[in-house]
Amino acid sequence: MSDYSGVQEPMIDLSKTSSLMGWPETRKAIEAALREALGKMPKHPQDSQIKVIEENETRGITRKRVIFSVTDDETVSGWLFSPDGKEEVPGILCCHGLTPHGKDEPAGFEGNHRLAFAQHYAERGYATLAVDMPAAGERTPAKREHFDADFFHKENPGMSLAAKALSDHMQAVGVFAEVKRVDATRIGVIGHGLGGFNALLLAAFDDRVQACVASSAFTRLATDKTPGQWPGSPPVTLVPKFSATGPGGSFPLDWEHILALAAPTAVQVITSLSNSIHTNPKSCQKAVTLAGKIYKLLGAQSALDLYTHHDGEDFTPETLDVADEWFERWL
Repeated sequence: MSDYSGVQEPMIDLSKTSSLMGWPETRKAIEAALREALGKMPKHPQDSQIKVIEENETRGITRKRVIFSVTDDETVSGWLFSPDGKEEVPGILCCHGLTPHGKDEPAGFEGNHRLAFAQHYAERGYATLAVDMPAAGERTPAKREHFDADFFHKENPGMSLAAKALSDHMQAVGVFAEVKRVDATRIGVIGHGLGGFNALLLAAFDDRVQACVASSAFTRLATDKTPGQWPGSPPVTLVPKFSATGPGGSFPLDWEHILALAAPTAVQVITSLSNSIHTNPKSCQKAVTLAGKIYKLLGAQSALDLYTHHDGEDFTPETLDVADEWFERWL
């Protein structure tokens, strides 16, 4: 396993996995390399201790403000939407992007109304949940800027911001199992930008996720000018071990490996080929093509798809239609 310093191990070669018998060993190697990069993960509590602290009903939707535990000594709040009068509905976790509004943007209270995924999918008959990722929204430390990753990593040595967000989102998925009228066997996740990044990591690590839509989520590490960082002003360091390797560095894995970890979960990758915030958005095609070989090996070749557009960082009505159709098909 690489320690991300000095001499790097060669990248795991997906093409060498040519049979189902060989996949478990390759998968184990990919997961080990990714866990090494992400760093330690928080320990989940045995009981999420979900509490409802606010409840409203409007236009056939019940919106609740809930609190649940993500560790034994930390709770987070979220917006939980559920359509009235429906039983056994699918659930969709809605990850927010690089916005100071955190969960309030997917809930439709603040920010870009086109990214109000929790409200949108509740109106379409899904149960939805939006929570703040660490260092965002209500979880921004006092006297700190939103997404202050440097402060987070100083306070949590050995743990990456990406790992903490992944851990918390896994706990959030568990909330659906405790909600009446939700079919916990039909869970999806969606995100745009940084939200798409987090959605893909969740799909890769959590078998409970059956469908994922990730928009503007990544560029391959091999061609990324700032690997391990989310592009912004200033950039947000998500995986310090990738950042330490630097541009053009050698990595034991790339985004095709993360996509392969998600297999056979249905994953819709959406990316803009123009005016993207990412260094090389066209590299998404290579990642999907390489991961597609694993999906085909598992008999799920139709469960991985790439949709490209030229609308920059906008999440347009056309893009939303693609997401809607994906969830209708797989959930």
